[in-house]
Amino acid sequence: MNVHPVIAEVTQRIAQRSRPQRTAYLKRIDAARGDGPKRRHLSCGNLAHGFAACGVQDKAALRGGATPNIGIVTAYNDMLSAHQPYERYPELIRRAAREAGATAQVAGGVPAMCDGVTQGQAGMELSLFSREVIAMSAAVALSHDMFDATLFLGICDKIVPGLMIAALSFGHLPAVFVPSGPMPSGLPNEEKSKVRQQYAEGKASREQLLEAEAQSYHAPGTCTFYGTANSNQMLMEIMGMHLPGASFVNPDTPLRDALTVAAVERASGITALDGNPDYTPVGHVIDERSIVNGVVGLHATGGSTNHLLHLVAIAAAAGITLKLEDFDALSSVVPLLARVYPNGYADVNHFHQAGGMPFLIGTLLDAGLLHADVTTVWGKGLGAYRRMPGLDADGNLGWTEVTRSGNTNILRSASEPFQTHGGLRMLKGNLGRAVIKVSSVPDDRHVIEAPAVIFQEQDDVRGAFERGELDRDFVAVVRFQGPKAIGMPELHKLTPTLAILQSRGHRVALVTDGRMSGASGKVPAAIHVSPEAVDGGPLGKLRDGDVVRLDADAGTLDALVDAGEWAQRQFVHADLSAHHTGIGRELFTLMRNAVGAADAGASVFAHHDVHHAADA
Repeated sequence: MNVHPVIAEVTQRIAQRSRPQRTAYLKRIDAARGDGPKRRHLSCGNLAHGFAACGVQDKAALRGGATPNIGIVTAYNDMLSAHQPYERYPELIRRAAREAGATAQVAGGVPAMCDGVTQGQAGMELSLFSREVIAMSAAVALSHDMFDATLFLGICDKIVPGLMIAALSFGHLPAVFVPSGPMPSGLPNEEKSKVRQQYAEGKASREQLLEAEAQSYHAPGTCTFYGTANSNQMLMEIMGMHLPGASFVNPDTPLRDALTVAAVERASGITALDGNPDYTPVGHVIDERSIVNGVVGLHATGGSTNHLLHLVAIAAAAGITLKLEDFDALSSVVPLLARVYPNGYADVNHFHQAGGMPFLIGTLLDAGLLHADVTTVWGKGLGAYRRMPGLDADGNLGWTEVTRSGNTNILRSASEPFQTHGGLRMLKGNLGRAVIKVSSVPDDRHVIEAPAVIFQEQDDVRGAFERGELDRDFVAVVRFQGPKAIGMPELHKLTPTLAILQSRGHRVALVTDGRMSGASGKVPAAIHVSPEAVDGGPLGKLRDGDVVRLDADAGTLDALVDAGEWAQRQFVHADLSAHHTGIGRELFTLMRNAVGAADAGASVFAHHDVHHAADA
């Protein structure tokens, strides 16, 4: 089936505006391909250092042969449940590489912080910048230039985007992302959410809340709600960076191990050695079409708002300029096909059991909503990603096409969607540019017009709530939360409070230059407001009592203040020094000073002047 005309138009627009930088990028990575094993150009001293710690078999292969060497970049630590299963992956990968006639070495590790631990804490102000640190750490690991392909072991929030940026910086190398899968289902997310709300209202004790959280987050593996971590996995699969159907297979199972072994075999088979016709550098896998496929997947699943930052930054690393206007245009034609918590009752295990990524990709392909003719790590074309992996009676890995949903309350075809448009939209008006996730916002809350209540700390919202000052219609404006101000933390603490007020019948909304969780839900929230308040953004002009109108249907965000008065308003300034020291924050001054705007990906590496720019 031909691709939908809006999909084609947006892709062409992205390609046209990106042509100069994309051409330069491809020229650079193609020149870096080289001839033969990457280690061949090293001096004897360089090479001896590179294999000194290897065993006899690997040392012999690295010393003289033309066998591929796979670099492993790992985000393993055993505090993150999602990354704990990676502890045993290096040995599994090395063994599989030898069986495939290759070698593998852990090139290096990258930091991996857990937003679930740092939510509402000072450490969250380092979270977004950890993406850049991860990218640079991975670049250091690969700078030894010993490797013919790479395996990236990472799952969670900033980790996959950081690894992708690094992979694209080494775009001449094949790169396969290797997931470890979600933990088994625990306490249902709706029940956990209910206890959280009861605790916020003083109706549940801390011990009851802790017990509910511990029953929900209970085992090795990714958290099972559909936040940023699982949105990452969806993106890696729909953009062709995973093996087909690999995203949501549980950890430490025979199938999970078989997929990891297959990833090693595939990585060793797509290097540039010996003029290999299957050579698949990551810089050619990720192009304008695969980026658009990623945005389509995000809309179709109601994915994390954080990817309105991360996908922009990933695209920039490949020489591609992605804008919020592109997300908005695609949202108008991509239907919502999945209901996974917080956009429904199900978790990602239920989603996978209902047909998961293979069914989702298949139905989007059938509707002409994905580019089928892309390059993936598995080969040419996205058609292979219609298939679900499994083991036969002898333990052999194989794939079976998924042709229908196993549960239409969770996953539907493009012809019978939950709604006809995507869940992520752009807003703009005299308060700047922002984004909103509407996939779980009730239809009667898409438009909120109410007086502003101004805050500069998320904890102050909770305090005002406890004092009974917020039992009314209002728009909570939490400003000075952007990347330049304090690192753009997620304002997760706001969710229970605002949800309680909405459940009481009040018309409430959030407007902020900070982030909300990838699990942001039923309360309308205009987030990532750009320019941010500390950078002269209009949020700095707002005063308590100004009427704010958030209209997700019309795509507008305005202060309903007389234009003449608004033009004369002075900007408020804030003393943010308390946010710039402690828990390592003093080490990130350079990041805060160098970071670009949220609508350009909040990146330290690439700034694009996208404010109010017309599309090419």
